Amino acid sequence: MKPFTKSFSFEQGPIRPPSEAHSLLLRLTRNCNWNQCLFCPVYKGREFSRRTVAEIKADIDVVAEIIQEVKAVSWRLGFSGQVNEQVAQHFYAQSLPPNFLSVVAWLYYGTGAVFLQDANNLILPADQLVEILQYLREKITGITRITSYARAKTAARKTKEELTRIREAGLNRIHIGLESGSDKVLKFMKKGVTSAEQIDAGRKIKAAGMELSEYYMPGLGGRAWWREHALESARVLNAINPDFIRLRTLRVPERIPLYNEVAEGRFELMSDDEVVEEIRLFIETLDGITSFVASDHIMNLLQDVEGYLPRDKEFMLEAIDRYLELPVEDRLHYRVGRRLGLYHGVADMARPELHAQVETTVDRLKTRYPDQIEEVMNELANRMI
Repeated sequence: MKPFTKSFSFEQGPIRPPSEAHSLLLRLTRNCNWNQCLFCPVYKGREFSRRTVAEIKADIDVVAEIIQEVKAVSWRLGFSGQVNEQVAQHFYAQSLPPNFLSVVAWLYYGTGAVFLQDANNLILPADQLVEILQYLREKITGITRITSYARAKTAARKTKEELTRIREAGLNRIHIGLESGSDKVLKFMKKGVTSAEQIDAGRKIKAAGMELSEYYMPGLGGRAWWREHALESARVLNAINPDFIRLRTLRVPERIPLYNEVAEGRFELMSDDEVVEEIRLFIETLDGITSFVASDHIMNLLQDVEGYLPRDKEFMLEAIDRYLELPVEDRLHYRVGRRLGLYHGVADMARPELHAQVETTVDRLKTRYPDQIEEVMNELANRMI
C-alpha cells in the first residue's frame, strides 16, 4: 500500500442515526441552520454553513480514490477486490485517519447505504442537490440507498416537483425530527415549526416517492403536557403515515438548554414509569397507518417495543404492559439492567446469568445510595446520550 497522503482527506460531520451505523458518511452542510431546540445537545455553539458543490464533489472524488486503493490492496492480498475481514484488518492495523477507515468499514459491511450530513441538507437549492447526487452515483458504484436529515419547515418549503427531482437523482430516504405534534410543546421547546407544517412536509416527502423516518420524543411534554404530547403526536403521524416512527426518549443532562428550564421549575421531568405510560397512549392512538415503529436507541427503556402497524400493535402494547404490571422492585431491577445495557425487554429478566448480574448491581446501589436511587438511575441514563 502506498503511504497515506493528504489527498485522502475528506470531511465528515459529528452524528448520524443509529440505523445508518454502516453507511458511508458525506457532509453536505455543517451543523444546523436552526440550532435553537431546547432539548438538543448537538451543534450548540457551532456556526451553520453550506458547503459548495465543488467542495462536496472533491470529497466524493477522495472517497472514490480510497475505494480504489482498498480494492487494489485486496487484489494484492489475493482476495480479488473483495473487502473481507483480512483486508479490513490490514488497514485497521495502521495509523490511518478515521474517515479513511470509515470507507474501509463501509466496503466491509457492504450495505451500499450513504448518509448525507449534517442536520438539514434540504436547505440547499434543488439544482445543487440534484447535481451532487448525480455525481455521487456516477463516481461511486454499488450505492443502494442515500439518506439525509432534514427539518420539516425546510421540507415544507420545497415543492413536490423539487422533491421528486431530488428523489429521482438518488435521495430516497429522509429523517425528520418530529419530536412532538403538540403546538404547545413545539413552541416551548423552540422547535421552530408547527404541527401543520410537519404534516405538509411529511406528505410532500411521501408524495415525492421517498421513504420517511419521523422521530417521536417520549417525555418531551413533561408532566404538564404529556397527554397532549402523546395524542397530538399520534394525530400528526396518522396524517402522514411515515415509513418509520422512531422513538427517542428525552434525556436532560446539564449541557443542554432544557436543563435550565428544569432547574428553574419551568419544566418538570417525567419518571421512567410515566414515560412508559405515555408511550402506551401514543401507540394506542396510532391508527390507520402502516408505519414500522422502531425503538432503536439505547436511551429507550423498552427496546423491544417495535413492529409494523397495524399488525403488531397489540404485541407492542403487551410488551409495555408486561413492564407496567411488574412489582415496584422488579421495575427497578429491570431499569438497572437496561441502563447497564443487559436488558432489551422484560423477557430478558428470565435469563438467570443476566438476572444475577443485575441483582448484584441493584444491591450495591441500594447500599451505597439508599436515598439517591432515582438520581443514580438518571445519571446512568444520561450517560447513554
